[in-house]
Amino acid sequence: MHFIIGIIGMVVGALTVVYSEKIYNAFGPIPWFEKYLGTEGGSRLGYKIIGLLAFFIFMLVFLNLHQSFILWILSPIIRPMQGTIVN
Repeated sequence: MHFIIGIIGMVVGALTVVYSEKIYNAFGPIPWFEKYLGTEGGSRLGYKIIGLLAFFIFMLVFLNLHQSFILWILSPIIRPMQGTIVN
C-alpha cells in the first residue's frame, strides 16, 4: 500500500513544482511567502518548496523509510529521555 501512496504523492509533488505558475494563478499569492521569500516571486517559490517537500516525504513513504527518518530526526530529543524514569 505504501508503494501506491508514495507514487501518487511523488507525482503530486512533482506536478506542484512543474505547474507552480498555474497554481499561483488559480489560488493567488500567499502573503507569508511574499513577505519572507521575496517580493513578487515569493509565492511561486513557496509553491515549489511545498512541492519539493511533498516529493521528498512521499519518496520516503514509497521506500518505506519514513519511520526511520522520523526516528533519526527525533533522536536528539528521544535519546536523553531514555535514561529517565517517569513515575
